[in-house]
Amino acid sequence: MGIARILRIYLEKAEVKRARDGKYNLMNRIKSAFEHEGFRVEFVQNTQEQRQKSATRNGYSLFFMEDPFHARALNLRLAYYFPYWRIEETAERWAFDVALKDYDPCELETDAAHDWAEKWRGFLFKGKAANPVREGIVYVPLQGRLLERRSFQEAAPIEMIRHVLEQDQSRKILLGLHPKETYSDTEMAALETILSDNPRASIVLGNMAESLRVCDYVVSENSSAALSAMFFGKPAILFGKIDFHHLMLNVADLGVDESFARVESHRPDFDTYLHWFIAKNAIKADAQDAEAQILASVRRHGWQI
Repeated sequence: MGIARILRIYLEKAEVKRARDGKYNLMNRIKSAFEHEGFRVEFVQNTQEQRQKSATRNGYSLFFMEDPFHARALNLRLAYYFPYWRIEETAERWAFDVALKDYDPCELETDAAHDWAEKWRGFLFKGKAANPVREGIVYVPLQGRLLERRSFQEAAPIEMIRHVLEQDQSRKILLGLHPKETYSDTEMAALETILSDNPRASIVLGNMAESLRVCDYVVSENSSAALSAMFFGKPAILFGKIDFHHLMLNVADLGVDESFARVESHRPDFDTYLHWFIAKNAIKADAQDAEAQILASVRRHGWQI
């Protein structure tokens, strides 16, 4: 039996309503693209039960930021900045198509890239990226699970902070807590110990754009703040795997000592990379050819459309 010409898109409850009401542009474009190919498109509330049922339903499934665990499912994820999106065979960003590509700036148009990056610099950061400075600060944007080393990390976040303090003994260390994370009492106690032992260290909640404006460089596991740092012309050291690794100083490849030794002089053409990584390797939902981009992406991943 062939695959039914049905696409089910799994979204959160409020997003299902927006999509059904035609008020979600990306979903409008996906729906139009598939309907033109003879598909019926359904919007389904994204629950674990519904995702599990998708494996037994005929047709294709598109999950929003969830593991596409069966052969007829793909993952839909924002490519960091609206309205850019990716459709992938995995939920692990370091295994996305763009992560596995080689980056060769010699093949790219630098003038177009700089124009694109300049436009997005102003749009994304409300002018803060226009005049970046270096005030002797290392910005360390934190995510969650500070005391745990996960499989894609070279060190637990709390150990990463200690590496920063050991490697850079002159700059201030600004630890950025993620505003959407809830940190445990144990995690906060560990941070407080670091602060009491190291007067150069301090904590900020959110305020990413200003932190990027004033820092010298960024150190993170794999926070998107390290990608945004490129718009400010700031280099970054990564302790974790991610899709935007190509111009980063990766501890997994270089080691801790070499990564920090290189960071002050690390000044590649960030604009050309940003243009390649985002504009050239993602679906732009408001582009005239967005529907063609969507269909090309799912076909590349084996869907028979």
